[in-house]
Amino acid sequence: MQFLEQRRDQALALFRIVIGLFFLIHGVQKLLKGTSLLSWPAGPASLIELIGGALVLIGLWTRWAALISSGAMAYAYFVVHQPRGLLPIQNGGELAAVYCWAFLLLVFTGAGAWSIDQLRTASKKRSLTNA
Repeated sequence: MQFLEQRRDQALALFRIVIGLFFLIHGVQKLLKGTSLLSWPAGPASLIELIGGALVLIGLWTRWAALISSGAMAYAYFVVHQPRGLLPIQNGGELAAVYCWAFLLLVFTGAGAWSIDQLRTASKKRSLTNA
């Protein structure tokens, strides 16, 4: 168990990178299919997926990007999918629900290792100790 515990930050980073990449690809896919940025709600959702996915992927402003992305996926689930049926398996909202919860986890955990957020925090700590 100690082996696993020692790699918690790296596992969280891999989780963040994969979720961010998939979300980014999901947004790119919508835009390549010709989704208009002015169409509601698909246009703004595509931008949130594209920008939010990229920010989460690189670990920049991760908590904020994850909060907005989680909210967008909650909206997608309750407004777009949930009226089609009570359960995600009935209404096709599994992906929206999973993204919502995955991003909510990142809101509370932060970016983990291998992130710009971590580099910025380390840089601030170094400049405070050198001052």
